[in-house]
Amino acid sequence: MKILILGGGFAGVEAAIKLRKHKYEVTLISDRDFLFIYPVSIWIPVGKRSYEDTQIKLSDLAKIHGFSLVLDKVTKIEAKNSIVFGEDKSYSFDYLFIAMGMGKVKTKGLEHTHSICGKPEESVIIKDLLDNLITKGKGNINVGFGGNPKDLTATAVRGGPAFELLFNISVLLKEKGLRDHFNLTFFAPMAEPGKRMGEKAYGKMDTFFEHYKVKTHFGIKIKEFHENAILFEDDSQIPSDLTLYISGGDGHPIIKESDLPQNETGFIQINEMCRVEGFPRIYAIGDIAAIIGHQWAAKQGHVAEIMADVAIFNFHNEQSGKEKRMSYWERLHIICVMDSGDGAAFVMRTAKTDFMVPLPIIGHWLKKGWGWYYKNSKMKRMFRIPGM
Repeated sequence: MKILILGGGFAGVEAAIKLRKHKYEVTLISDRDFLFIYPVSIWIPVGKRSYEDTQIKLSDLAKIHGFSLVLDKVTKIEAKNSIVFGEDKSYSFDYLFIAMGMGKVKTKGLEHTHSICGKPEESVIIKDLLDNLITKGKGNINVGFGGNPKDLTATAVRGGPAFELLFNISVLLKEKGLRDHFNLTFFAPMAEPGKRMGEKAYGKMDTFFEHYKVKTHFGIKIKEFHENAILFEDDSQIPSDLTLYISGGDGHPIIKESDLPQNETGFIQINEMCRVEGFPRIYAIGDIAAIIGHQWAAKQGHVAEIMADVAIFNFHNEQSGKEKRMSYWERLHIICVMDSGDGAAFVMRTAKTDFMVPLPIIGHWLKKGWGWYYKNSKMKRMFRIPGM
């Protein structure tokens, strides 16, 4: 039985590990040779974590967990013919798990921005640009995120890292005695950015903006990014020496050109078992899949791992002749430790409740501890806590 996994991120690696626990032979195909730990990459620009320490080599994970690794870039998927094409060769499969992430909405002038959720090397570029501004001693720094107008469920947004990076930059400038020489602005086209976290958490965001001396610009669509400014549809603009922007998510270009079923945004349509509609031998997990079930849900790293766990549970039970199935709908929730450089806030939202708990000082160390735990547990250096 040929089992392929496409993608070496959170969902793909988790799927490979879980399949190996059930003794299946599996091949993971990735276009880069490492897993990048995005949740802690917010510290690379401010010099609190190195680029190298935010990676786990896929070859090391393959050796430890026993899956096969192929470094190749997927160029085409023919689902009906059970074949995947790469730049180097083609790959047939009996079962396929797709976990290649998502594309991004293209806004005019996007090349003048940099994203902490883009390619891993972007984090280093942001650090260099920030260091240059600090050397100059003054400037205008704008941080924000956007959505996708075609995304009816509005799940293709990723605002948390934007908040975290902004607050960390404010703390860094304060530590260097330069905070009053810089203008920090948080911008977003939606009127209430961050509300997906829940009413209680959103209601406390003004306190964070005030504490870190951040201006806001909400509720006006972005018209264009310039090299030194952000222009909005009402013709207002914000001067900018550094624009850090997390674009709204869009369907992966390879998926849009495939014969796989897609929603209006280009995400793969799946059922609650993470199985692709109309393709019983194909599963889609993580950002590449259309998340349904809760209007407040969002694409996050831990959601990607939840979907991987659900997909492998259902796949294994099917192979074992067991009737029990699992739904990812039942396990959807938002959870994050929103780091702010000198503290953090624990945010939780489920179908029944939502809350935010400020964690001054200790919260920052809690998130750093999670980064250490994630890396070492994946490398089998310590016990892996179920569901984390």
